[in-house]
Amino acid sequence: MKQLTILLTLAVLLGSSHDSYSTLIMLDRIAAVVDDDVIMQSEVNTRMKAIKAQLARSPQGSPPPDDVLSEQIMERLIVESIQIQMAERGGVKISDGELNRAMQGIAAQNQLTLDQFQRAIEQDGISYVEMRDQIRRELMIGRVQKGVMRNRIEISEQEILNFLESEVGTGITADEYRLGHILLSTPEKATAKQIEAVKQKADDLLVQLEEGADFDSLAVKYSTGQNALDGGDLGWRKPVQIPTMFSDITQEMKISEVRGPIKSGSGYHIIKLLERRGANTEGQVAQTEVRHILIQTSEIRTDLEAKELAMSLREEIKGGREFDEVAKLYSDDPGSALSGGDLGWSRAGLFVPEFDAEMSNSEIGELSQVFKSEHGYHFLEVTGRRIEDFSERFKMGQAENYLRNQKFEEELESWMQEIRDGAFVEIRT
Repeated sequence: MKQLTILLTLAVLLGSSHDSYSTLIMLDRIAAVVDDDVIMQSEVNTRMKAIKAQLARSPQGSPPPDDVLSEQIMERLIVESIQIQMAERGGVKISDGELNRAMQGIAAQNQLTLDQFQRAIEQDGISYVEMRDQIRRELMIGRVQKGVMRNRIEISEQEILNFLESEVGTGITADEYRLGHILLSTPEKATAKQIEAVKQKADDLLVQLEEGADFDSLAVKYSTGQNALDGGDLGWRKPVQIPTMFSDITQEMKISEVRGPIKSGSGYHIIKLLERRGANTEGQVAQTEVRHILIQTSEIRTDLEAKELAMSLREEIKGGREFDEVAKLYSDDPGSALSGGDLGWSRAGLFVPEFDAEMSNSEIGELSQVFKSEHGYHFLEVTGRRIEDFSERFKMGQAENYLRNQKFEEELESWMQEIRDGAFVEIRT
């Protein structure tokens, strides 16, 4: 609990050495008691100063009268205090690294470096240390809120399916495309000869692109589109946000593919699919079926002996001995040894980098070379590859997140009112 009252005693000598007295100067006082915590008046004052500085920089104009603003701040601090106490009881911690990343993010949102951000808030009379403490509190509160809302908000499978069938759901879960665009405009009231000249230029650019020319450079040099100076980059767009003349084409294209010239009333277009993301893209997961044998060092086996044993076992399997028999007898991976070294179907990124690289480079049915990772010496055999379609599951996840976010604010307000009503609060100012 915070210190309830901070007092300073000053001895003031007046006139002669025997005429002296002590006076008490109050530096801070309790503004409110909230369960096991207290809110100090200095906290209210600091928050008021920060909000006034923020409002002064915004188009909203002047803040409300001090008494109204003070009351609003007090209520906010009370509800924050309740949530901070819940976070502390739940063992929520915010590391310095996480806090630093949050501060850098806030600075970036204001188009400032962290040093510039620090100077800016200090110019407003706000302590950077106090600002860091406030951001730490907000991160703790955010973590508590997410945890509570996760349990309070229920989304049924039927809700998700209904949403996916709706027009909004179809739009939300549609893939996004990042396109490069070059527009060669035709003059207003152009003659057939002028139009043909523009088309010929578009054909020439298309040939250059197919031969490896840089799309961005050609867009900057020749395009008359609004995004020309950005290398023709149209940014991320859903199909409904892509111009109709090439929205259907875009969905058929492969990454880095170039299409054109596409004629429109304004001229000739060339497009390039730079990136694609979403359920249909990210839901297609490449999987590999693999088995391995691991030999580790031990108190009775040196590093060199472990390597030599792995190499010897690999030669035995190449000579005709069954892989699963060797794995059961010798592999030091308890999770796979009993199943003959089988790791089942997995995707890239699940294993240590050395294992991932060897698995990616191995042909089906061929034993890899012996290689070392942090776990010991391995060799592996890829027994199959496939593309697993998780796009529908991915879409359901997108839909659930969207619906959950839709309900979040309303449910959060309800919960915050509940905890405010259930807390012991004594306002002293």
